[in-house]
Amino acid sequence: MNRDELIHKLTDLEWEDFEVKAAQGELPKATWETVSAFSNTSGGWLLFGVRQSGKTFEIQGVSKPEKIEQDFLNTIRGGKFNVFVPTKQAKHTIDGKTVIAFYVPVSKEKPVYYNSLQNTFIRRGSSDQRATNEEIDAMFRDQTFGTKTSELAPGTTRDDIHEKSLKQYRDYMGRFNPDVSYNRYDEDEFLRKLRILDNGICTYAGLLFLGKRERIEKHFPDFRIDLLEIPGTSISDAATNYTFRLDEYENLWDYYFECFRRLKPQVDVEFKLTSEGFGEELSTGLKAMREALVNMLMHADYFSPAHSRIRIFTNHIEFFNPGGLPKPLEELKEKDISLPRNPLISKLFRMVRLAENAGYGFEKIDTNWKQFNGTTPVYDIAFDSTIVKLYTEGKETKPSERLRKDFGELSEKLRNWMQNSNIYEELVRVTLRDSYEAFFHYLDNNFGKASEKLRNNFGITSEKLRRQFRDSSETKMTSKERIFLLLILIILEDSLTAEKASRFLKVSDRTIETDFNKLKENQIIERIGSRKEGYWQIKQL
Repeated sequence: MNRDELIHKLTDLEWEDFEVKAAQGELPKATWETVSAFSNTSGGWLLFGVRQSGKTFEIQGVSKPEKIEQDFLNTIRGGKFNVFVPTKQAKHTIDGKTVIAFYVPVSKEKPVYYNSLQNTFIRRGSSDQRATNEEIDAMFRDQTFGTKTSELAPGTTRDDIHEKSLKQYRDYMGRFNPDVSYNRYDEDEFLRKLRILDNGICTYAGLLFLGKRERIEKHFPDFRIDLLEIPGTSISDAATNYTFRLDEYENLWDYYFECFRRLKPQVDVEFKLTSEGFGEELSTGLKAMREALVNMLMHADYFSPAHSRIRIFTNHIEFFNPGGLPKPLEELKEKDISLPRNPLISKLFRMVRLAENAGYGFEKIDTNWKQFNGTTPVYDIAFDSTIVKLYTEGKETKPSERLRKDFGELSEKLRNWMQNSNIYEELVRVTLRDSYEAFFHYLDNNFGKASEKLRNNFGITSEKLRRQFRDSSETKMTSKERIFLLLILIILEDSLTAEKASRFLKVSDRTIETDFNKLKENQIIERIGSRKEGYWQIKQL
């Protein structure tokens, strides 16, 4: 019989993982490896009297069921294991043959081992494997689940909190959670009430969340959150390891915003102003990604040698987190259980409305992502890690939706190099900031990575770009807005001439020549080749 037929015959068992053993006359030696593995991973059933050959199962029965039962229970209770292993049992008669089943639950006192620590096993797929030293260390840390980052970081003081991060955090709280009582406290009480500091010493949570990087690294030597953009559907499919890797930042608060900024172009974003006048970006895809990002930062095992990591592939986004779950995934989803690994870090996110009060957010990730593009998130759960995969290639979308989703990097690149030039400050100074940001938002949602893809896939031409920009603007284009648009025209057509640009922008050739000279003087563009046969190159891209 196959697996399904076996399960059908044993219908009263609440099936999870299971392991079969022939055990006709006595317990196999490998029994205790499986007990250890089930206890340390996700629990499971041990079936005695069933033989497996490949994918088929044969019910052979046990010849001495009472002896098998007594030997198993006596060993479990007799001190062979370092902790007591509770079990429940069932007995079945199938075709006149007796099958005995024992359920071994996941333990709250991991690692569970027999005789000595080296006999610690974990479950990988359908096999039992001896745990590595790193995996055993992770299990010991799980014994302090929910308490470790609440402990004090020795040798730290108020001076180890990063001033800019603290100010930004308080400002953010004032904007997005104005009614919470913490806004009324002075700095000392604010830090104490949120347990960022305790008796003048940083908690590990406070240090990780708002601390100075140099001090964080005293306690977490290789502190970082990885984010990589990979040009392929997998590592083996990619031509190079990555095209972008996130730089190092001060703390978790800074990492959150930098990661979110890189993730945002992957999804559709709708923009509107709230009644308070704040910009609000609405997208079920964005909500799901933010939930996955915050979930990763809140529930990571920061004492693990592994690191939280985001990998942006061409067809999916993968959030990897060191640290297992306190309960099986389905139970966390169904009951919305709130058992955070790092309660203080979770609270700091909640106080600025970046996380909910309860649960792990898996249900919100599922619902929002399904609504976004029709695909269901994929979870890869191990005892010491969690992976969430969001597939960005879902149901067929309209060209305009693909444009917004697939080509969201242009304005970000422009911002990156403009921030290093004088023209950026001049633009901000001359142009109203709200309309400037509104233009960037418009650009994010409508244009993108490369002129060839814009033209070939979506019919975006310089004229169409100019018309769309002018149609979206409530006031006449200023000289600085014209220069900014000229840069976009160069990206779309690097052989752009002053004559052609002047026709697009409805100004004189002389005006465009002045604009070109200003861009060259600011080391933003350079001309490669002759005036007639050459082309423009944007130096910072």
